[in-house]
Amino acid sequence: MRKQILKRVLRFTKPYTGYLVLAIVSALISVGMSLYAPVLTGRGIDYIIGPGNVDFAGILSTLLLLAGTVALGALFQWMLAQCTNILAYRTVRDLRIAVFNKLERVPLRMLDSHAHGDLMNRVVNDIDQVSDGLLQGFTQLFTGVVTILGTLGFMLYVSPVITLVVVLLTPLSLFVSAFIAKRSYQKFQEQSQTRGELSGYAEELVGGQKVVKAFGYEARAQAGFEQINARLYDCGVKAQFYSSLTNPCTRFVNAMVYAAVGVCGAIAALRGSLTIGQLSAFLQYANQYTKPFNEISGVVTELQAAIACAGRVFEVLDAQDETMDAPDALRMEQSRGQVNLNDVCFSYHPEKRFIEHLNLYANPGQRIAIVGPTGCGKTTVINLLMRFYDVNQGEILVDGVDIRAITRASLRRQFGMVLQDTWLFAGTVRDNIAYGRPDASLEQVMEAAKAAHAHSFIKRLPEGYDTLLAEDGGNLSQGQRQLLSIARVMLTDPPMLILDEATSSIDTRTELRVQRAFTHMMEGRTCFIVAHRLSTIREADCILVMRDGQIIEQGTHESLLRKNGFYAQLYQSQFARAEE
Repeated sequence: MRKQILKRVLRFTKPYTGYLVLAIVSALISVGMSLYAPVLTGRGIDYIIGPGNVDFAGILSTLLLLAGTVALGALFQWMLAQCTNILAYRTVRDLRIAVFNKLERVPLRMLDSHAHGDLMNRVVNDIDQVSDGLLQGFTQLFTGVVTILGTLGFMLYVSPVITLVVVLLTPLSLFVSAFIAKRSYQKFQEQSQTRGELSGYAEELVGGQKVVKAFGYEARAQAGFEQINARLYDCGVKAQFYSSLTNPCTRFVNAMVYAAVGVCGAIAALRGSLTIGQLSAFLQYANQYTKPFNEISGVVTELQAAIACAGRVFEVLDAQDETMDAPDALRMEQSRGQVNLNDVCFSYHPEKRFIEHLNLYANPGQRIAIVGPTGCGKTTVINLLMRFYDVNQGEILVDGVDIRAITRASLRRQFGMVLQDTWLFAGTVRDNIAYGRPDASLEQVMEAAKAAHAHSFIKRLPEGYDTLLAEDGGNLSQGQRQLLSIARVMLTDPPMLILDEATSSIDTRTELRVQRAFTHMMEGRTCFIVAHRLSTIREADCILVMRDGQIIEQGTHESLLRKNGFYAQLYQSQFARAEE
């Protein structure tokens, strides 16, 4: 599993293979220079033969060669760092772009089933961890392995017997690192998941802070946060505890190796099989040989955390894409507005039935109101019309064509949608209104705003149509945000409209004006109106009454009242009192 994740991350480095090759070459030369330096140091020591017997010419040439070796090693070490950084950050940039593009392609079902804060955590924090651990750590791992192998080669050249002692003690260090790494990976994986859960919880509460305060939920929200944070603390401490054991344990083993080399080398020097310079070089090699194990142990710890985070990132990339448009899908240019739902069945969860055998017929220009208790399926019908979800059975026809045979983009251009929950982005007022028509002129934007009765309050803003809005329009009232959403739809001038409680957040006087604008706008257009307000429902050509995913009554306002059925009960409980 971990090997597969590592291979997938490395696939993202393919466009930058040149930097990877240059990094490897730089690492080889840098390590080679660092390994050659002890040889020169030992040679310089051997030029000091005894008191009054020093080969100064040999020492000078050795010092000059040593200086050149160190300088060359430093140059290629710098090149290694440059190539590694370019490789890491460009790869992570591509990975982040790939994840964001994936989020644009996944069906709404996937986004609805994951906390948004958790998804954002994967796009930002988890990918940063991949950069720090996998990509940069991989280079350190490579240089460490090359150093170990190169050091072994030089030590074999100097003394095969002492090298054998080093090799025999090496597996102990590897065993300690592997034992700890296995356990730290599990904790880092748990830590990454809990961090995502905490991000989702915090994002949810910050977004709904007004509701939290209105219902006095602060203490319970704090308790919930502390509970998740305590779990994050627990797994984080354990992950760091296991990973922090690696370095001291490997250092202990490495100290044993260094001591063994010193003792064996001293005995060999006394017997005359090693010179003092060779012994000095051998001790430096022993130190260089053990040092990468400490670095690799630290890198392995980062790798465990990075692989765990990369796994969460690839979970998003592996999510099933929204069903592709058929190769021969039609591009609908301008719909007449005829919509039929024939024997439609749909459920969000296979084991729980919801909408079954739903039939709905809307002729061009009709205003269809959908009413019913909460959870009866009103918004679900809208989701099906827009192909946010596909039906499980049956068909939805627009102008006699199954919407699955129409490209999603052209289908959605046929609908103008105003929801109860408004969405605005951080940008100018003009940009927000022109979201569906970026090429619209300022005059066209102003006309749409006037039709939505938003022009007057926009002109009172500090910069008018160029006023910058905060995230989600936080510097506007809810009613003003909804007026901008209505203006956005009016600018696109679609052949069909979907109004889901579109005027629920504006005052009665403004609502009457907007209703007149809607009345003018709805002329000749098929409209689906999800609403509870009496004024909207009474003007509808047909009212569909839904309960438990079924249409149980349909007709005009007067005919449904005469039936004295479920709609009449709704009317008596909600609207009759309003009329009084």
